[in-house]
Amino acid sequence: MDSLIHLMHGFGTALDPMNLMFAAIGVLLGTAVGVLPGIGPALTVALLLPITFKLDPGGSLIMFAGIYYGGMYGGSTTAILLNTPGESASVVTALEGNQMARRGRGGPALATAAIGSFVAALIATAGLAFFAPILVKVAVKFGPWDYFGLMLIAFVTVSATFGSSPLRGLTSLGIGLWLGLIGIDQLTGQTRLAFGVPNLLDGIEVTTLAVGLFALGECLFVASRHLFNDEKPMAIKGSIWMSREDWRRSWKPWLRGTAVGFPIGALPAGGAEIPTFLSYTMERKLAEKPEEFGQGAIEGVAGPEAANNASAAGTLVPLLTLGLPTSATAAVMLAGFQQYNLQPGPLLFVQHPALVWGLVASLFIANIMLLVLNLPLVGLWVRLLKIPLPWLYAGILVFACMGTIAANPSVVELMLLVGFGLLGFVMRRYDYPVAPVVVGLILGPLADSQLRRALQMSLGDPMILLQHPGSATMIAIATLALVAPFLFKGLARFRQDED
Repeated sequence: MDSLIHLMHGFGTALDPMNLMFAAIGVLLGTAVGVLPGIGPALTVALLLPITFKLDPGGSLIMFAGIYYGGMYGGSTTAILLNTPGESASVVTALEGNQMARRGRGGPALATAAIGSFVAALIATAGLAFFAPILVKVAVKFGPWDYFGLMLIAFVTVSATFGSSPLRGLTSLGIGLWLGLIGIDQLTGQTRLAFGVPNLLDGIEVTTLAVGLFALGECLFVASRHLFNDEKPMAIKGSIWMSREDWRRSWKPWLRGTAVGFPIGALPAGGAEIPTFLSYTMERKLAEKPEEFGQGAIEGVAGPEAANNASAAGTLVPLLTLGLPTSATAAVMLAGFQQYNLQPGPLLFVQHPALVWGLVASLFIANIMLLVLNLPLVGLWVRLLKIPLPWLYAGILVFACMGTIAANPSVVELMLLVGFGLLGFVMRRYDYPVAPVVVGLILGPLADSQLRRALQMSLGDPMILLQHPGSATMIAIATLALVAPFLFKGLARFRQDED
């Protein structure tokens, strides 16, 4: 009941004309970047961080959330019409969606993707509104040892989830943790790793790191690989609307996809890719006509798209309640909160209730905006694919540099931006994930201070971390998550040797 009252107050904030404008800008940008292959919501939010530095925090965060939701919607358009997913989570949609388009059913494929996304995001956002306060009540009772255990889970799961191997993820995290140590230590006032540079005394700016790694790194990588796509999108033939049979075959996959996507998105090792594959496998097993799979089964579009968008709302549960990002976009959104000196977690709901509930309410509004935008304006989004990639990435490069300099006019800041851009390029070149670096920079100093507070309270005895059931359980989970991938890899090699 309290959640409902808070949500009603949140709608009062979200329906403010300025916030409505921010939501509209967010969903437009999000859909556009979702459509464009290779430019995801993480890159877009990173690019806008310096630009929104002096804007209203509530409006900026509403815009970032709109970009996230829009990116999930837009990725299905290119997956269906071009067989090139705009987002990694739309890979599964391409399997059946593109086959439907080739058979002249691109319209119903786009319609079931858009309506399924709407239904899933609506249900999942309601889940966010009602489950988040319950998790907050538990998290408020956490001590410093519990928070340290939670940070360990975040470090390990983020490192294991992103990237091709846990070791590469941990290496990226180590870089972020090292960067997080730079500056003045808040507990002792001592300078750490500043190397006599006055600009480094305040630490590394999260916005500079995010823009350098995501925007500059991506531009340099694309330029180095000459990743130009000459394939042309397929024309939409016939009506865009679904037949009665399409509706009958789609509504159950929408609900099942939501049921799979939301809880997995909310897990610390979640993300949108896993639930979309699970949903596709489930629909294939439950289908009335399994022989259609691989040739354009509408269930193979409806279920994964619902799972994709439900997981986006699920990702916001640990981000808002615990401050844990479970996707690259969530990691950059965490940097957005930090930009306004806001720390996501249980205290955020107590100290800034209007901002949090306004953000949650705006997600419902953004969802309606996206449904209205996606179905009638499919032709417009497809035209975006005609923008030459060299022009697109050159514009991103200029925009990134200008935005960073406008927020922090300093030669050192520009040098750091270029340095992080080169680091991002090298990491992409050798397949190292970049999101753990941002997570390490943001959460590293927090984990450091919580550990030291716990040790101060125990007079230096590290066993305090294992004496409390909550922290002991979380440390055990983090250890298991760290060791398990290496064990599985070792077992696989052992079996290969036996064979």
